[in-house]
Amino acid sequence: MTELLYQTDSYLREFDATVTAVEGNAVALDRTAFYPGGGGQPNDMGTLRGEGGVWKVTKVRKAGDVVWHEVEETPPPAGTQVHGMLDWERRYQLMRTHTAMHILCGVIFRDYGASVTGGNMELLRGRMDFEFETMRQELVREIEDKINVEIANARDVRVKILPREEAFQIPDLIRTKINLLPEGITQVRTVEIVGLDLQADGGTHVANTRQVGHIRVVDYKSKGKINKRIEVAVE
Repeated sequence: MTELLYQTDSYLREFDATVTAVEGNAVALDRTAFYPGGGGQPNDMGTLRGEGGVWKVTKVRKAGDVVWHEVEETPPPAGTQVHGMLDWERRYQLMRTHTAMHILCGVIFRDYGASVTGGNMELLRGRMDFEFETMRQELVREIEDKINVEIANARDVRVKILPREEAFQIPDLIRTKINLLPEGITQVRTVEIVGLDLQADGGTHVANTRQVGHIRVVDYKSKGKINKRIEVAVE
């Protein structure tokens, strides 16, 4: 089992760990700050340093309770002590982007009651699909103004890990059209933008909405009769 340091501290840039297993070009660690990807957020990248060299981490993935770190070079053997360092510029951009997506989701759910039907993100870009029958330019501009007001409001972002039973007592915790949480999950990580949004979420976020910067809607389109896509850039 890998201890998931990123779940409780998104700002942790470096950490010490031990290699617990090796498969091909990937190593498992007993603890990690590397986010393995999921929920539309790409995985982190960075380096592992230890006796015998420096290994560039190019891909991170989670399999069961273990996080695997794929490296370019011949991986260090099990038992090696390593020092992990995130590509912080990349991580911080993804944190800003992910929080921007929650602001967008929060505003649209609060003001229009529309559920999310899909989404994805990359560095400083993201898209979300919502249950809207119509999407006009006037509405898009209105949404853009509202999400930037929430950035200016400097709302704190809080993370909690709750027992499943307690978490599911929270109204509207799951904002996606389909509940993506497997039945076997006993604890639920929640991300709250205080006063705006509260969702089950496993990704990394900034601590306050003001750190997002500015959100610009760069495109919108119809993806079906009641499915409309909004694409944003974080600036």
